Amino acid sequence: MFLKALTISGKKGLIREIPFNMGINLIIDETEEQITSNNAGKTTTGNNVGKTTVLKLIDFCLGAKPNIIYVDPESKRDEYKLVKDFLINQEVLIELVLTENLNDENAKKIVIERNFLSRSKIIRKINGNDFTEDEFEMKLLNLIFPDHYSEKPTFRQIISHNIRYKDENINNTLKTLDKYTTDAEYETLYLYLFGCEFNKGNSKQEILAKLKLEDTYKKRLEKQQTKTTYEVALSIILNEIEELNKKKNNLNLNENFQDDLDKLNNVKYQINKTSSELSKLTIRRDLIIEAEQELNSKKSEIDLQQLKLIYQQATNQMIGIQKTFDNLVQYHNQMIIEKVKYITKELPSLESDIKTKKNYLDKLLTEESSVSTIIAKHDTFEELEKLIIELNERYRKKGEYEIVIQQLEEVEGNIKEYNKELSKIDNELFSDDFEQTVKNQINKLNKYFATISNELYGEQYAITYDIITNRKNQRLYKFIAFNTNLSSGKKQGEISCFDIAYTLFADEENIPCLHFLLNDKKELMHDNQLVKIKEVVNRSNIQFVASILKDKLPEELNKEEYFAVKLSQKEKLFKIEN
Repeated sequence: MFLKALTISGKKGLIREIPFNMGINLIIDETEEQITSNNAGKTTTGNNVGKTTVLKLIDFCLGAKPNIIYVDPESKRDEYKLVKDFLINQEVLIELVLTENLNDENAKKIVIERNFLSRSKIIRKINGNDFTEDEFEMKLLNLIFPDHYSEKPTFRQIISHNIRYKDENINNTLKTLDKYTTDAEYETLYLYLFGCEFNKGNSKQEILAKLKLEDTYKKRLEKQQTKTTYEVALSIILNEIEELNKKKNNLNLNENFQDDLDKLNNVKYQINKTSSELSKLTIRRDLIIEAEQELNSKKSEIDLQQLKLIYQQATNQMIGIQKTFDNLVQYHNQMIIEKVKYITKELPSLESDIKTKKNYLDKLLTEESSVSTIIAKHDTFEELEKLIIELNERYRKKGEYEIVIQQLEEVEGNIKEYNKELSKIDNELFSDDFEQTVKNQINKLNKYFATISNELYGEQYAITYDIITNRKNQRLYKFIAFNTNLSSGKKQGEISCFDIAYTLFADEENIPCLHFLLNDKKELMHDNQLVKIKEVVNRSNIQFVASILKDKLPEELNKEEYFAVKLSQKEKLFKIEN
């Protein structure tokens, strides 16, 4: 897919239309430098005219959050109120048109429309059809990457290297996602991008999520002490109970009193043990319900009958749609349902156990009250008061420690089972055959990467990988970009070389990809490299969209044919000042 046009309109009509061409497309400023009367310095610059915002608007149309347009990236709490109010009050609508062929008006197109309003006034359309936030991304995924049905990598992850205006995108070749992204997610992303077919990547992500849930539960249980410490403490408690019982047995009590006292101690033990069991069961149930609610919040609920009529109209006008829309929604919802089933399968038994424990506890409390009343009538009750209190405390701790140990053993069993499943996947993922596939695909990519980087910089860049073991003892493929000459290299150049090389590689391997690259702050690159990038993309069926200060523009690129849009302090992107 190529960029065809970006249109900004509002209540009063068209604000700006930006057409795009094949090859290099520059977003520049036309601000003329003004000098103060004493020639002490410049008073106007080409900054803050909306160059980066053009890139953000394209990203917004591809699923990014609306606030990227008006929130200060360095201080997330600060907003550009003038811009936000303008976008909302003027009901600004952004339209992005993608096409499979810029030279063919009849080529397949994707028309995306979004605005900045909320609730009933929100516009989020693809080819004239409305979508919810989750459906919107899924529809784009289906249209642009039609053979990708797994949840991971997501559409936004797949296109992250095509859109570079954030610090993590500008400064990192491969680490294009946010700082909270795990190595496991990067592994899944790049195995997909590099054409290393592995259909269990999503299953691996699910198992890792379950392991995380069990690990969190284990940490809650071990918040005070470890399992070993509980076991040692339980052993000491049992010894203390034994000693206290010896003292109790040596008391000169009548037969009935002894029976009543033993009965009371046993009832108190059962009460404490049952209370602990009930508490742990409740915690377990609540964790599962929390996880179920989180999954259900991702479930798509739409009027399939109404959409079916709309979809049938679309299929009459569009060629190449192989999957029905309700198939996609059913597929998404089915995956959510299966996850919910898996996580909640023990809920019925938990609810039943909780109810049984509550009834049993009520019975024990009634019995305790009755037996305590009987014992209190004995003349030796005061003498035994201290022993009863001490035994009661020991039995309480005994029940508590036993339940915690039991829960920890269950969690450890679950973790062990999940690790077995993970090991089966890893045995395939890290087999000699699969690793050879990874090597072959990387070698194909590096053929382009080294050629492009050598043409631009006289240096050869490449992608390599390591099989690492993380702190949780999980094996992962970790991909790395490096300079084969082992010099420091130029990060900006390395990034552009990779993006261009990847597009050429993807075309050769028939891997769907976007054919446009969005870049910010290209004035950081040397003039010669910018000129060479222009030459490469102009002959490579690639759009290279870059924002740049005009006074940093090489003379060879200072031509109207390369300009997508020209901005200035007097003519900013949204023309709010006008």
